[in-house]
Amino acid sequence: MTRLRKWQIQGLFLVFLLLTLFMIPQLQVYYSTQEKQLLSVGEPLEILLNLPPSLRNAVDIYICAGQKLLAMEGQDLKQGKYILGDNAPVVIEPGQVSLELKLFGLIPFKKINVDIVPEIRLMPGGHSIGVLLRTEGVMVVGYSPILNQDNEPCFPARDADIKVGDVITHINDVEILTDDQLQNILGKVSQHKQKLIITIKREGKVLKRTVYPEYCYETKSYRIGLFVRDNAGGVGTLTFWDPVTKKYGALGHLITDSETNQKLQIRQGKILSAYIENVQKGRIGNPGEKVGIFLENTEYGNIDKNEQCGIYGTLNGELTNNQYNYAIPVMYANQVQTGKAEILTVVEGQEIRKYEIIIEKLLYSRTDGKNMIIRISDRELLEKTGGIVQGMSGSPIIQNGRLIGAVTHVFVNDPTRGYGVFIENMLFEAGIINKKKQILGFFPQDFVRNISEKMCYNVEKQKNLGKYDE
Repeated sequence: MTRLRKWQIQGLFLVFLLLTLFMIPQLQVYYSTQEKQLLSVGEPLEILLNLPPSLRNAVDIYICAGQKLLAMEGQDLKQGKYILGDNAPVVIEPGQVSLELKLFGLIPFKKINVDIVPEIRLMPGGHSIGVLLRTEGVMVVGYSPILNQDNEPCFPARDADIKVGDVITHINDVEILTDDQLQNILGKVSQHKQKLIITIKREGKVLKRTVYPEYCYETKSYRIGLFVRDNAGGVGTLTFWDPVTKKYGALGHLITDSETNQKLQIRQGKILSAYIENVQKGRIGNPGEKVGIFLENTEYGNIDKNEQCGIYGTLNGELTNNQYNYAIPVMYANQVQTGKAEILTVVEGQEIRKYEIIIEKLLYSRTDGKNMIIRISDRELLEKTGGIVQGMSGSPIIQNGRLIGAVTHVFVNDPTRGYGVFIENMLFEAGIINKKKQILGFFPQDFVRNISEKMCYNVEKQKNLGKYDE
């Protein structure tokens, strides 16, 4: 055996040994601890590590910076370190604390920066809401053939490189706001057989395309061969609102066009009260749905933003919640634990009810509204809905009396299970907190998680609960 061959075998053995070590469940958690964490003033500086007691007692936490922000048993902390699992110091002022975790007080293995923010208390939602949106311009959702004098299909807009998902904002420098306006402009311009300079938005870029309308012998009019849409609507759930500023968040995910799956760029929008008349029960392969109607003259507020983790705006006034008539503190991602929790939602009329769920897994690195795998465990809710249904997205998730997130997706092949988003991601998008991007833990754990998630996707397809039809 050559020396090179021997080194290759030894190297492969070492890699195998390391991967085996890092796949041990407790050590996966140990190394995957987030390096950027959030904490509220007044809370103990606890680091959650799911380790056996023998290892927990062997971890010392050294305070590298921010010691003046902490107090131990009512006194300023002097030692500069404490033991994981013992009485942790309490944070007394906003700022940043830098920590280093050492095994047996000698072996450093993790540095953590903790951003200390003022306590945030929010009113939990659970209300069924109607969502009405007007898009910025009109979105191209498909192509419509134009039959010429030879009875052959023509597609002028498609041939001019206008694609499904593009947003038409101007025609010949005239701003386009609605599909009716687009039809009127086409009618006037086409009578003079003018070319059309169409301004579109595509993936954040502004482009211009020249289109020559064709006369359609079937409809007896000039057309450019597009299907467009200027609005969207549907039923969802309110997640939270700030009792002071009246800012709110809902849905927990992005609203996309039902035809193109593209993000809707909103021009204006509003949320209204919705009355749930019926629930179509979810089954394997066929997610259920809340069937509701929008109530007239019940506008709750406007919609300012349509983002990855929800829609946001400002309420017009006060709302009532029969389950919580007081604001509750939020819980950040690094504090959430697997296990029991509850959701607030409406399945009949306008009555908000509590239902039990289980948080099965935490996915810290996701930014698409899929931070928790949750399972409905409440027998009453399972009997009524079969699990998670469309219209339930945005239902607040509460653990230990604190708001931790919202329901976002359902697994098509198992409607009792789905995804939830961390509340801190919604607060970041709403502008309530300013949080830098989190840095995750050790690579091998992330590597294993990514492989397992890809396997999960093939078995359990997810359905976005908020792809609203026109």
